[in-house]
Amino acid sequence: MQFFAFDAAYLERLRSGDARTEEHFVSYFGELIQLKLRSRLNSREAIEDVRQETFVRVLGLVRSANGLREPDRLGAFVNSVCNHVLMEHYRSRSKTESYLDSDIEATLANHEPSALSLLETKDAQRVVRQILTELTDRDRQLLQLVLLEERDKDEVCAELGITRDYLRVLVHRAKQSFKSFYISHLGDSRVN
Repeated sequence: MQFFAFDAAYLERLRSGDARTEEHFVSYFGELIQLKLRSRLNSREAIEDVRQETFVRVLGLVRSANGLREPDRLGAFVNSVCNHVLMEHYRSRSKTESYLDSDIEATLANHEPSALSLLETKDAQRVVRQILTELTDRDRQLLQLVLLEERDKDEVCAELGITRDYLRVLVHRAKQSFKSFYISHLGDSRVN
């Protein structure tokens, strides 16, 4: 990797949204962030989430009225923002894990599921299966691959011949479609 010296003209092009400059910026710092996060995070999804959030924040701050004024500080600025995003990720994960740990302890204390919880689970599974059959083939396939099978998103993209960004859009749409059917189903079941 070649190191790049950032100047005022580069920073101004980045502020104005120049596509080539943004592409260079994301490519250059993407590699550095990837190297930094690879040793700190254990999943590709987490690395990608922190990387993207870092870029969103840096570009937003660079383009703000009181944004970065010293182009030679761009590298340190990106690193600092990445550190903050990484700390937020750790905090949110530890909260989730402690919440999950307390749920696991509660579940372990009661080894036998109640008849009511078994019935509710079976009913929920039936509803989900029914809604999946009502979705389009593409939405059903996306939800199956990404959410139910938890397949690697890069593999799914390669299999479907789409980019990671477009996969995110399609999965969002499929979730919204599922949600619409689910809400509709809940309304129907309350009427019955």
